[in-house]
Amino acid sequence: MAYNVRRIRVERGIPQEQLAYDAGIDRSYMSGLERQQANPTIDLLDRLAKTLGVAVSELFVRPSKGAPPPATLRKGRKPKPARRKRT
Repeated sequence: MAYNVRRIRVERGIPQEQLAYDAGIDRSYMSGLERQQANPTIDLLDRLAKTLGVAVSELFVRPSKGAPPPATLRKGRKPKPARRKRT
């Protein structure tokens, strides 16, 4: 479940914080779900699936053997533009 939530979230470019907010849960709990340190309720699985726009069953598709872990979104804020030197 955690693999697919993260995979779908990253494919759609949704930050973890935004998914947590849209699903009505705390970001730290969302992080725990993706790291397999928390177990979601059926209600939460339904909310996550609706938020991601997928069927609940898609969250339970097993990744192929040897599949790499899902990618991560780029961290942090956008870099500030370089300052021009005054002359």
